[in-house]
Amino acid sequence: MASPAPQHFPDRPQFSGFMKPCRFEGEVQHLEVHGDLPSDIDGTFYRVMPDPQLPPFIDNDPIISGSMETEISVHFGSKMALWPSSKNMFAPKNLFEGGLLTNFFHTGKYRNKFTDAMEFAVRSTANTNIVSFNGQLLALKEDSPPYAMDPETLETKGLYTFDGQLPSVTFTAHPKTDPVTGELVCFGYEAKGDGSPDICYYTIDPDGKFTQTVWLVSPVCGMIHDFAVTENWWFTYKNSFPGHTANAYERDDGKIVFDLGLSDNNVFYWWPDAEGNSPEPDKLHTQLTRFTINPNAEEEYLSAPDILHSGNSEFYRIDERFSGRKYNHSYFDLMNPSLGTDFAAIGPVMGGGYPPYNSLAHHDESTGKTEVYFPGRTHLVQEPVFIPRRGSTEEGDGYLMVLVNNYRTLSSELHLLDCRDFTKARAIILLPLRLRAGLHGNWVDNN
Repeated sequence: MASPAPQHFPDRPQFSGFMKPCRFEGEVQHLEVHGDLPSDIDGTFYRVMPDPQLPPFIDNDPIISGSMETEISVHFGSKMALWPSSKNMFAPKNLFEGGLLTNFFHTGKYRNKFTDAMEFAVRSTANTNIVSFNGQLLALKEDSPPYAMDPETLETKGLYTFDGQLPSVTFTAHPKTDPVTGELVCFGYEAKGDGSPDICYYTIDPDGKFTQTVWLVSPVCGMIHDFAVTENWWFTYKNSFPGHTANAYERDDGKIVFDLGLSDNNVFYWWPDAEGNSPEPDKLHTQLTRFTINPNAEEEYLSAPDILHSGNSEFYRIDERFSGRKYNHSYFDLMNPSLGTDFAAIGPVMGGGYPPYNSLAHHDESTGKTEVYFPGRTHLVQEPVFIPRRGSTEEGDGYLMVLVNNYRTLSSELHLLDCRDFTKARAIILLPLRLRAGLHGNWVDNN
């Protein structure tokens, strides 16, 4: 017989302060807005965060267990007034013996099914990213197929295998959309099951039909969290910790440019190496790095990487209309202690989490200049998303939206920046609740 469920969350940093589980399902209308929301924004910001619904059986489980999906709509109402709203739903509801079992009820360690108190038909928490594809939302976690969700209600439909076409047991948390063809470019690692070195790469047309499937074998079994694609290539690099990608493209001279965050240390510090070593979180430093690859070279096809921005950064986003193509503008989270963040006030209520970022950066590669937005002395930022300005085709002409943690009020805010005037917020939407540090999200336009 399984042990009784714990009655409270462990006294650990990852369950305290701002990181205390939210556990809120519901909808809030008519959110407060400070500033000016532009009239050409009409859509929904979807994001996902690890949020355990019930206390874990493992006392020191990492912060990235549990799942909560958030939908924040920003649009014009019938009287030309802006009425942003927010909706939270736990997801997924896991199928177990023919009934519904809320996720994370009897699970053991994160991504270790052998520590579970019982066997699950479905174990994924679908808590890493959420994308819109072919008329529905796909909530993603890279150890399983996606979960399909209703884009209006956020209700879970169940595991989604693209009508039985999915060839692997896993699906990336970072699929890429070709802005020209609308194809979804994806892969799965450990594609034949736990511990397998197999990688399955596939493309899916906008109607959900698989158009290409390629099987590869990795020299080792390891995490492959993100990737970038160009029209023709995919290359590898020496052992390091590659973070999230910004973009990649092929130059006119045939060489390939690949930009991503790179760190020498294990950014997932809560998972030590085979000898039990892990870096101190405050010692981690990830930089926006550029690789230039010559695919036609017989031997040295990869030159030494260049540092595009030396600051401690992550969560890189671009104007995705230029994904896989030459681009200049990148947007990302940045930690710059000199900006004036009140760490003495934040520290006691911050809780556990990945290394914090206190500002947003806009880097223009064509000029080499970087603009910085600082949201306030008691604020830290999450991942931004870029929203193109309606009617404009110019790269980087649009808005940046970001969820911000306010540690003075212990609540969340949505900040909107006009990229033509990046260093100040055009509008701040106040959320009457606290959303834990999340992972990824995306903007879906209503058009």
